[in-house]
Amino acid sequence: MDTPEILQKKLYFLLEQLQNMASDLPPKYQMRLPIELLSSLANCLLNDTIFEIVKGLLEIQHVTEQHLYQQRLQFINNKKMEEEEKLKGLNPVQKVEELQQIMKKHKEELKIFDMNLVLQLDEKVKDQQQLLEQAGVPGFYVTTNPLELKVQMFLLDFMLRLSKMTIPT
Repeated sequence: MDTPEILQKKLYFLLEQLQNMASDLPPKYQMRLPIELLSSLANCLLNDTIFEIVKGLLEIQHVTEQHLYQQRLQFINNKKMEEEEKLKGLNPVQKVEELQQIMKKHKEELKIFDMNLVLQLDEKVKDQQQLLEQAGVPGFYVTTNPLELKVQMFLLDFMLRLSKMTIPT
């Protein structure tokens, strides 16, 4: 267990680092990160569990993104095979006409598929927001507001960067 002096030293270090990171952001984001929020976040980060949660969320996000990317590649590959099958045995004029129809249809299907992937990613973001809010991390709550999402992304980045630093004891 850290002494009050060591905890205070850690807190000052974390707050100073967070203030430095926040000061590098464009003004429209800086104004959304008041000293009270940064101070609360620094205090919250005295608990190493928060760093572990953030690292775990990052790993889950990478795995999810890779999985969704593989699904998309598989979808495109399946459509390509479907296209080749439909074009077999057609004369050149028929192939051109059929290919135009297939490409239009595949473009629409891919758009729908991609929209579904985005919805899955949005759901993952919501899950992350809820988890961080439940863990008591300041600045995190469920939102779809683009500006607030960007601020939360900056806060996550700050926490990841801090997790890689040697915090004085």
